[in-house]
Amino acid sequence: MTAGRVVLLLTSPRVAPGLLGWPAWDALRTANVVWTPDPEHPQLPYLAAAGVDVAPVKPASTAEWAHALIAEARKSRTVVWLASEAGDPGLAESLANQLALEVEDLPSLEVVPASYDLPGARMLDLVDVMDQLRDRCPWVQSQTHRTLVKYLVEEAYETVEALETGDEAHLREELGDLLFQVVFHSRLAEEHDQPFSLDDVAGDLVAKLIRRNPHVFGDATTTDVAEIESAWDQLKAEEKQRASAVEGVPLALPALTLAEKVLGRVARTDLDVRTGEPANEEDQLGKDLFALVQKARATDLDPEQALRDEIRRYLAAVRAAESD
Repeated sequence: MTAGRVVLLLTSPRVAPGLLGWPAWDALRTANVVWTPDPEHPQLPYLAAAGVDVAPVKPASTAEWAHALIAEARKSRTVVWLASEAGDPGLAESLANQLALEVEDLPSLEVVPASYDLPGARMLDLVDVMDQLRDRCPWVQSQTHRTLVKYLVEEAYETVEALETGDEAHLREELGDLLFQVVFHSRLAEEHDQPFSLDDVAGDLVAKLIRRNPHVFGDATTTDVAEIESAWDQLKAEEKQRASAVEGVPLALPALTLAEKVLGRVARTDLDVRTGEPANEEDQLGKDLFALVQKARATDLDPEQALRDEIRRYLAAVRAAESD
């Protein structure tokens, strides 16, 4: 025999208060009693505005809360437990354990997600943590865009290292560290004379991706990768309105990557570019290396990656030799 109903209502702190699903509102409006262990629960003002009375309960153990909920439900009543933002760990288990000891007049037990995180919701936590660090951490307070440059470069290379080694756990960690640099710089930018925020950065990126991918978001129908890349380059050129094919190439790139980038830019033009004869051995070496990059491009190979892979093989051989 079933008597009454216990509903555990779970809400996400990353969703605006009051934005609850229909099953949650239905449970709240039909409940005989609504309890919460958090007298400052962010949902309370919105529930009050909707005519739902919520009674805060005094701190107790999960076992005591479970006993009280079951006792109230046995009065053939619906009891809703508005869980704290922490989710009140152990309460559901305590309820299940106590109900397992009963044989009659068992209330039903339901867990209803009143609101739940959408993909990307944890970014809100990251923004909040960044705000607290900027407000309260002396080291974070002392940083500027320029002082963070070395960390940005370091994290980028550590992410490359994780990608190349195939260590998934390492990659997950390094992507987080790299993301932190983006959030950090965006937080500093909020203090500029012309401020912008992480939302602005993300908004600009979304607009750019939609604009430069008409085959996904527009009327273009091509599925050819080369055509997609060409259309991207054309749209980018129209947006940037650069005077030179090589304008905007970051000279701080590693030399092989820089050479490949420059050659790629020039390849999209009808220019025939040649340098003069080398004046010394160093110039000749540079010319030879540049020619190797040209050869790599002709065979659709990545010279930077090829050299990095060879270095890894060499390091493995060194370790093997050392262990002999």
